Amino acid sequence: MLKQKKAQIFSMIAVAIILLFFVSYEIYSTIHERQIIKTRVKTMDSFLFSLEQDLVRQLYISGFRTIFLAESEIARTGSYILNFSSFFQEAINNGTISGIPSSILDGAKISDIQDNIQGNARKMSIIINLSNIKVSVSQEDPWNVVIYFNATLNMTDENNLASWYKNESIKAFVTIENFEDPLSLLNTQGKITRKIIKTLYEGDYVSGGDKTHLSLHLENEYYANNTDAPSFLDRIQGLNIPDTNGIESFVYIPKLTAQDIYILDKSVVDYIYFSSQNPPYSSVSGMPSWFKIDSQHCTRYQLSC
Repeated sequence: MLKQKKAQIFSMIAVAIILLFFVSYEIYSTIHERQIIKTRVKTMDSFLFSLEQDLVRQLYISGFRTIFLAESEIARTGSYILNFSSFFQEAINNGTISGIPSSILDGAKISDIQDNIQGNARKMSIIINLSNIKVSVSQEDPWNVVIYFNATLNMTDENNLASWYKNESIKAFVTIENFEDPLSLLNTQGKITRKIIKTLYEGDYVSGGDKTHLSLHLENEYYANNTDAPSFLDRIQGLNIPDTNGIESFVYIPKLTAQDIYILDKSVVDYIYFSSQNPPYSSVSGMPSWFKIDSQHCTRYQLSC
């Protein structure tokens, strides 16, 4: 009888040990699985962050190349790009300019960007899909063109351990500095090209009658922001209209003279000089005799005219 009880106790202990083993194994498996999922989530989250950073870089490249091609087209045809938004959409979606493929856009199209993203994702055993893609271009400030990218992103681990579903909104800024000014190019029959360089002297052109900074601004052909002037994208399209992101410079008359370009007697503010506008103007003491400026810009550049 005693032996039977001992046998029963040993059996119960054995069963308990076995149950404990299975429970422990299940707990360990669960913890291990959670750790795997947690590690995978971190990896995918890191990949998504890198993807977004890379998208900014790729959009910058696409925007830069498209602006470069727009300026090349202006120089080639002697005409403005009448609708830059359409020009941009054709370039970035089709890789063409006026229906003609451009090798400069190889790797810069939206389809190329998608292929690059999916290729990188496959290396990480990630399935990724971008849908409802919309890309547009505009300006938010005088010195940058902004490329906007919006899409629906669906990212899933190949083993279905984790997934993301979100709306992506990316912005890439392309500086306009060192691009050529189409206004100068087309109004001098391509004889004079000017690179856009932001002035160093904003708000400090004249001090106590000293016009040194104004002279340097003039000689270096710098540009300044003025909401009465056309923006860079306006200039590409031949639009001479006031814009919050407007920029302006002074026409350097000696360069026109050197190229036998007929000289006009009017304000040398570029968007005025190269237009039918002709507000009253005057010479400025201490500046070259050909430097004439309208009264509104006298105030703008701290002059007493």
